[in-house]
Amino acid sequence: MTDTAPTAVPISGQVTLPDGRVELAPGTPPPSGPYANADLLPVPASGRTWTTYNFSALWVGMAHNTASWTLASGLIAVGMDWKQAVFTIALANLIVLVPMLLTGHAGPKYGIPFPVFARASFGVRGANLPAVVRALVACGWFGIQTWIGGEAIYFLAGKLIGDGWRNAAHLGGHAWTMWLSFALFWALQVAIIHRGMETVRRFENWAAPFVLVGAFVMLWWMSSKAGGVGPLFDQPSRLGWGGDFWKLFWPSLMGMIGFWSTLSLNIPDFTRYGRSQRAQTWGQALGLPTTMTLFAFLSVLVTSGSQAVYGRPVWDPVQLAAKTDNAAGLLYALVTVLVATLSVNIAANLVSPAFDFSNVAPRKVSFRTGALITAVLAVLIFPWKLYSDPQGYIFTWLGLVGGLLGTVAGILVADYWLLRRTRLDLADLYRAGGRYWYTGGWNWRAVVAFLAGGVLAVGGASFKPLVDGRPIPALASLADYGWAVGLGTSLVLYLGLTLVTSPRTASG
Repeated sequence: MTDTAPTAVPISGQVTLPDGRVELAPGTPPPSGPYANADLLPVPASGRTWTTYNFSALWVGMAHNTASWTLASGLIAVGMDWKQAVFTIALANLIVLVPMLLTGHAGPKYGIPFPVFARASFGVRGANLPAVVRALVACGWFGIQTWIGGEAIYFLAGKLIGDGWRNAAHLGGHAWTMWLSFALFWALQVAIIHRGMETVRRFENWAAPFVLVGAFVMLWWMSSKAGGVGPLFDQPSRLGWGGDFWKLFWPSLMGMIGFWSTLSLNIPDFTRYGRSQRAQTWGQALGLPTTMTLFAFLSVLVTSGSQAVYGRPVWDPVQLAAKTDNAAGLLYALVTVLVATLSVNIAANLVSPAFDFSNVAPRKVSFRTGALITAVLAVLIFPWKLYSDPQGYIFTWLGLVGGLLGTVAGILVADYWLLRRTRLDLADLYRAGGRYWYTGGWNWRAVVAFLAGGVLAVGGASFKPLVDGRPIPALASLADYGWAVGLGTSLVLYLGLTLVTSPRTASG
């Protein structure tokens, strides 16, 4: 079929309900063929039941986790004080909420997951490009979170078993018992996701408050060790509020945005179950920035307290909890870490890539198979190296992730909101030769915008400690603003290419 852009061709085979939600018309057979399977098909309106509370609870469960803790405590470790760290994280989450709500809109309206939503802009086949990029990022996150959970098992077992466990022979830089703990936690998560999405939802409902209580317990413990809450607030910034702070602030802000930039793309994987736009909008607005800011506040206070007590900031909560001699307290702290890690890792880092990998070969890869692929790739990415120090964790990993995924977000927003005005043809999203087929299933405009935005966003970035040097040194000045550069570049370029090469840009 010839190359096409958004057109105003009438859409048949679907109905718009009074509340604005769209579903396949009654009696219309569901899409079939090589680009459809049961996991990727639109959720019928009757199946979109999540409320504001469900979305808020989802975010509480995802935000209250060890990686979120290390975001804030890592900023303390690289020189910020508690006010600077909390300010940076709060601002980042308000910024990332905007694309989160914009891309999340397609979920409750059409009931489609992220890889199907991306077909409208990238093409039915081309959507595999952003989907696989997103999935590989999730593999990295799944690996990091699994390593954290394995640490908790390792330290907990060490307290119970003794020196024979803690001082076991080393293999690859870590005790073999640490590798065993990593494998046990990996297997536990795979077992849970194998039971399906309903198990995940029930787990999230009770995990969130449990973890929040655990964070307050850790704050109480650290304040008692420090002689009150005063020392937690008194730890000075090593940067001040001058040039040294602002030099660190911008890459830190982009890193914090990069933390949730993954979800800002695939949030339709969850909002597709939303009862209404109001439910997903208010649920996310109430759940994300407030929860992350509170958790960041608790994290930086505890880390500041560790600096007062131990003479240096201990940014890893597992390492910090292991310093207590109270067996009951250690047990509670590390069980909290395990619950928190399970909560976010399964919801954020297995559900979405499972859909993404299923989109690559819908007839061969189911949701469960996609989750297993994610879990295997997560080990091959060597997450223990990514997590080994806050410098590489915040600036290299999160910065690169944010820059690349920002480019995808820019294309999705431009296509769905500015060109199509939120109007999609459900059947054609699964059909070869339809309006989203473009040329051979690929929209070259989206690919060009993605590549250009990605080069500008991360081309000048430092890849340390993974590798030395910058791929394109001339772009180094843009590296600190990777997410914003990627999003802005791809949005403008995609919009311009579409308007210039295909003047028929009405909705559809």
